[in-house]
Amino acid sequence: MFTGIIEEIGMIKAIIKTLMGLRFFIACNTVLSDVKIGDSISVNGTCLTVTEFNNDGFYAEAVQETLRCTNLGLLSQSSAVNLERAMTVQQRIGGHLLQGHVDSIAEITQIETEGDAWLISLRFPKHLRPYLINKGYVGLDGMSITIIDIVNDVLRVTLIPHTRKVTIAQNYVVGSKVNLEVDMMAKYLENFIKINNETKE
Repeated sequence: MFTGIIEEIGMIKAIIKTLMGLRFFIACNTVLSDVKIGDSISVNGTCLTVTEFNNDGFYAEAVQETLRCTNLGLLSQSSAVNLERAMTVQQRIGGHLLQGHVDSIAEITQIETEGDAWLISLRFPKHLRPYLINKGYVGLDGMSITIIDIVNDVLRVTLIPHTRKVTIAQNYVVGSKVNLEVDMMAKYLENFIKINNETKE
């Protein structure tokens, strides 16, 4: 589980094709402080397992299913990525609970300025609409962000200057592909209602 509060921006230093998918070496500092083999680290909101590490960064692999659902397959050497270690029971949950299980990719369709803030519109797959609500939250490249409003298949969020400064949001432009994770509780509720209705039939 993750909080959606990004700890640092890492950089892709190597991408290696494997039989399973892609193996990444990600250069970083903060998330290495207590890292162990087998730890989970959110990379652009995608939960990946640390398979090897050294003083400069860590290795993690993404299988084909992960590459189909996320923007990791679009990364190249020198790409910047959002990083967050899995949460502990001792820490404050400053954001929202995210699983690191990306549902799909959303595309930025518009970036407007409101003072120092950015108002960003993103087009998302229509099948995810039931899990998104005004003033709810969404995971965008691992960042826990509040939804301002939704019109059809476009949602809008605001990014404050601090968020842009400490995340890869600083590199967003119209057309950027962003990892999207919806509220897992909405999916559980939908499944509960569906199964409950089936048992009544």
